[in-house]
Amino acid sequence: MDLFGFAKDVGRRLFRTEDDAVDKIKELIEQNNPGVQDLGVNFENGVVSLTGECSSPAAMQKCALLAGNVQGVSDVYVNKMTLSPVAAAAAEAAIAAKQQAEAAAAEAAAEAEAAASDEEEVELYVVQSGDTLGKIAKEFLGKASAYMKIFEANAGIIDDPDKIYVGQTIRIPKA
Repeated sequence: MDLFGFAKDVGRRLFRTEDDAVDKIKELIEQNNPGVQDLGVNFENGVVSLTGECSSPAAMQKCALLAGNVQGVSDVYVNKMTLSPVAAAAAEAAIAAKQQAEAAAAEAAAEAEAAASDEEEVELYVVQSGDTLGKIAKEFLGKASAYMKIFEANAGIIDDPDKIYVGQTIRIPKA
């Protein structure tokens, strides 16, 4: 999860010049508070590099999506972001518990999975022409009325469930 690619010509228009980009992108991420401390932002030729300590892998992913869904950004690097020690331990525990659960009986697997990780599984999706959250929900979650699950998984990334745009990268929670 080091590099995220985005459509450079679409997204929120936050800045007019590259000089404004760092402050505007940092302000956007901090305003939506996805769970990052000591956030650092660098911007050069459409490429954003983020630094900071994230509370979870999902927080790191949301930072990348917030930065990447800005007009003028083509790539986002998060390889210098770290997980907080607590989050890193929880992620390691989740991986270990999942491996253990695969080898254990069905009952033991269900208990280990629930105890090990509350981190939601998501898939990234790039919005296409003609898409609505309802259409995307029907495709991925089985019913259009589940669009609010997608909207909630993209808090801060999507401001209004009726306003998504072509090229925007969003998170799709697993059904």
